[in-house]
Amino acid sequence: MTDTTASTPAGPGRDRQGVVYRDGALGRRPAVPTSFGELERAARRASSARAWAYVAGGAGEGRTMVDNRRAFERWSIVPRMAHGVTERDLSTTVVNTRLSAPVMLAPVGAGASMAPDSDLSIARAAAATGVPYIFSNQGCNPMEDCAAVMGETPRWFQLYWSADEDLVDSLLRRAETIGAEAVVVTLDTTSLGWRPRDLDLGSLPFARGEGIAQYTSDPRFRDIVRARIDAARDVITERPEVTFGAIRTLLAMTRNHPGGFLDNLRSAVPRAAAETFLDIYSNPGLSWEHLATLRERTSLPIVLKGILHPDDARRAVDLGVDAVVVSNHGGRQIDGAIASLDALLDIRAAIGQEPTLLLDSGIRSGADVFVALALGADAVLLGRPYMYGLAVAGQRGVEEVIRNVIAEFDLTMALTGARSIADLDERFVRPNPSF
Repeated sequence: MTDTTASTPAGPGRDRQGVVYRDGALGRRPAVPTSFGELERAARRASSARAWAYVAGGAGEGRTMVDNRRAFERWSIVPRMAHGVTERDLSTTVVNTRLSAPVMLAPVGAGASMAPDSDLSIARAAAATGVPYIFSNQGCNPMEDCAAVMGETPRWFQLYWSADEDLVDSLLRRAETIGAEAVVVTLDTTSLGWRPRDLDLGSLPFARGEGIAQYTSDPRFRDIVRARIDAARDVITERPEVTFGAIRTLLAMTRNHPGGFLDNLRSAVPRAAAETFLDIYSNPGLSWEHLATLRERTSLPIVLKGILHPDDARRAVDLGVDAVVVSNHGGRQIDGAIASLDALLDIRAAIGQEPTLLLDSGIRSGADVFVALALGADAVLLGRPYMYGLAVAGQRGVEEVIRNVIAEFDLTMALTGARSIADLDERFVRPNPSF
């Protein structure tokens, strides 16, 4: 005889709902809205024009950002009924990193435009929720400080391949020292894309010394800056035009540079650091020959981020990298680029089921996570949503966004009958007939 006394489904979905509804009974609402649309509107209200342009903006007319979302809308989830599943295992392993749920925090640069000490707040939120954080190479707090507040929570490090090879090696050594479990080389930003929201404001955070903390904390970078200053002493240059804008930029550089404000104000270093960063942060000539040297330069597992073409994915696999992140940089680099989810389908078909693929760009909800995994991703990177949570409520806002996304993912698994990450495949999705 069948046992009909099944236990109540457990998991982070019901746990999160319980917290929210119990708080609601006491008159307390979540720190951040639970729907992405409301979260986005709240974050815009909380952000400066410069911050919103940088974090929310995309390349050109924003077609890639729109297409990232349309790609998800082209798929429908097909739940199964009377499946009897009451327990689910959300855990998985990617690149030897154990995940309690298939979600990681993507690297996002210049986050301090949204909230002070942004990377520290994000790192603390990652530790509080047990979600790995990929430290941004263009972060606002040094990687060492972020690692110190994360305890045993896994962290990876994003690398922008500098024009200075010694700086590449220095960053890799530091990533190893802080216990990073992988290095994520971003391939798609050898030059900044055409970003009208930033351009119309004449705003680039890095020119104000924002988002360069990994550099100003690096011994090799500081040597380059000192050499630049020394060389400038022997060269007669025109004095820069003095405007209110120039004064504001100088003050921003001074505040964002490590050290005392007055000492920085008297020094040429903050301005030289910002100028040096802009000159060498990325190598426009980055090639597969550069990438082939990584195994000799670091003991860390290697992840390549920004791949969209199946041939590039095949080459990455042939190179022996540990994972590929299918990403169009959140629509920030090329207007009209292929949607990341569409590229995922092509790449998975080309390289087979064995290589590890992560998806970045367009993830807004737990249901999106479900679709991405059903279509071939091993895990996803969450970007703008947690940054919006940061803008609305700081560290707590990041934590709530993470918990909400994982809760909805868990409930989607519960309602479809999926028992584990390994269960998720194309049986659970169908093309949306509306498209």
